[in-house]
Amino acid sequence: MPVRLFVGNLPFGATEADLRNHFSALAPPVSILMPVNRETGRPRGFAFVDFADRGLAEEAIRRFNGQTFQGRPLAVSEARAREDRPPGGFAPRPPVERHGPPRFGEPPGAPLPPRDRGFGRGEVGRGKAPARRQAKAESGGPKGPIRERHTGRVFDVDDLEAKDEPIEFEDFATRAKDPFAPPDGEEE
Repeated sequence: MPVRLFVGNLPFGATEADLRNHFSALAPPVSILMPVNRETGRPRGFAFVDFADRGLAEEAIRRFNGQTFQGRPLAVSEARAREDRPPGGFAPRPPVERHGPPRFGEPPGAPLPPRDRGFGRGEVGRGKAPARRQAKAESGGPKGPIRERHTGRVFDVDDLEAKDEPIEFEDFATRAKDPFAPPDGEEE
């Protein structure tokens, strides 16, 4: 049964023929797969190399891992199946280290408390907001009428209609024949 190796840190200009020639120094590989970017069609910087025998694959890992290939050190390891990898293809992040002095009453080196970033994943947060949100969600909706906000302005329709005197405004369409002339009663 063939053993698949992951070869990382490949130069983007490397071809399948170059890779086959490089690994043939140990033994000819059964197959080589170089994934390409879907949008651009350019190589993605890694490849999968299959060897027929496990012993040859382990020897290839020992011999070619860290070896320079077209100016870049290769990262060669046994390929893992998709279900063996963590989600997203990345290893879990290490815990965050606290910088600066400890808070009052905390022993030195105490871990950071968990944070709620507002995405609904935890009950830890600022004040009582998560408990209020949960209570509001369980209650089924708002209670009572919507509150009216008073801004200090008070308008009444009757006040506008009560004025019988005409509103004076400047009619500049009929004011003067020269549009740049000053209004009546002003001097230049």
